[in-house]
Amino acid sequence: MESVRLDPDRLEQLYRQMGPGAAEDVICRAVEELAIRLTRCERDWRGGDMTALRKHARSLIAIAEQIGMTALARVAGDVTRTIDAGDWPAIGATLFRLIRVGERSLTAVWDIQDLSV
Repeated sequence: MESVRLDPDRLEQLYRQMGPGAAEDVICRAVEELAIRLTRCERDWRGGDMTALRKHARSLIAIAEQIGMTALARVAGDVTRTIDAGDWPAIGATLFRLIRVGERSLTAVWDIQDLSV
């Protein structure tokens, strides 16, 4: 089981810069977008659309970094690199790792949100 890393300093920085209400809005929107894009990544893989998969995996990096999901951003980068290398078995392996880490990261950020309310 891979550990999920959330950068609490990044979340704290968001709250300081934006205030609690705006920061929570940003986090909620980011979490929603991450969930949508993770679903799209899996759909792209199943449909064999590597161009769309790469695009959606790349977009996960910026969103994940914005709210301190460092492990998710790193694994999304791994997916894009395997696509660039054309390594089909590695693409599948890293994509499903991305989905596992993504699901656990989304749960972790909601757990942190629950603690702060």
